[in-house]
Amino acid sequence: MKKFRKTVAIEPTGLLPEAVERLKSMTSELVMYEDIPQDDDDIAKRIGDADAVLLSYTSRISSGVMERCPGIEYIGMCCSLYSPESANVDILYARDHGITVTGIRDYGDEGVVEYVLSELVRCLHGFGQTAWYGAPREITGLKTGFLGLGKSGGMIADAMAFFGAGVGYFARSEKDWAREKGYRFMALDDLLEYSDVLFCCLNKNTVLLHSTEFDRFGNGKLLFNTGLSPAWDEEPFLSWLGHGDNLCFCDTVMACGGDNIAAHPKVRCMGVSSGRTSQSFVRLGDKVLSNIETYLGSCHVGKK
Repeated sequence: MKKFRKTVAIEPTGLLPEAVERLKSMTSELVMYEDIPQDDDDIAKRIGDADAVLLSYTSRISSGVMERCPGIEYIGMCCSLYSPESANVDILYARDHGITVTGIRDYGDEGVVEYVLSELVRCLHGFGQTAWYGAPREITGLKTGFLGLGKSGGMIADAMAFFGAGVGYFARSEKDWAREKGYRFMALDDLLEYSDVLFCCLNKNTVLLHSTEFDRFGNGKLLFNTGLSPAWDEEPFLSWLGHGDNLCFCDTVMACGGDNIAAHPKVRCMGVSSGRTSQSFVRLGDKVLSNIETYLGSCHVGKK
C-alpha cells in the first residue's frame, strides 16, 4: 500500500494512541499539533508542504489555505461530513482542484441519545429542579417532534418511542422506515403545534426556526438542539425564551450560538460535547483510518 509523504494534523483530532500508531504506518512523516490554529495564516504555516492534512470540527480549511498549500492531495476530516454546505472544508474548491476530502458519520450518536434522555428525565421528574409540569411525569404520552430524522435523530426518536412518547417529524421527505415504526411525517407548522418537546437534529448551519415558527411552537415547551450550530434565528429565539415558560437544552456552546446564549437563565448548556465519549473516540479513529486506507489503496498518492 502506498504511503503519504507527510501528514499534518493541524489541531487535536481525537485519535487515540492506538489509532496514531496505525496512522504512522501510513505516512513517512507525521506532525500532530495539540492546540487549535488561530487563523488561516497559522493553518497554512502548519500544513506547509504536506500532501495529507487532518483536522477536527474546530478549524476550517478554506480555498485560500489550499491555494497557499499546493501540495495537498488529501484532507481527512476527523468529524462529521454531511454536505459540502455544512462542512468546515471548502469541498467544492477541493473537488475542482483534485483534492480528495473524506469525513465520517455516526460515531458519537449514542452519547447524544443518553444526554437527551438524562436531561429530559431530570426535567420531567424534577430531579434537582422543579418538575416541568408541576408534578413528576414520565415520558409516556409526551408528544415529541423532530426537525431532521437522520441517524442521531432517528436514535433519539426510537428512545422516545420506547418510553411511550408519540413521535412526529419534519424532513425533506417521508422515510419508509419511520412510517413502519408509526412515526408521523408532518408539515413543519403542524409539527410545531403538535410537539411538547422539539428536537433539532439538523446539519450544521441549517436554520428552520424563525419568528413565525416560534409563534407556531408556542409556550410551555421544551427545545433540544443536538446539532453543531443553532437551528434558529437569534432574535425570535430570545423572544420565545423571554416568555418565561419555555426552556432550551444544548450540550455545547456552539449549539447555543455563543456564550451569551449559553448563559441565558432559560438555557441549559452543559458546555461539553455529549457525543465525545471514550467509545466514540474508538469509532472515530476506526472510521478516519478506514478512509485513509481506502484512499491509499486506490494508489492516488503522488498524482500531482
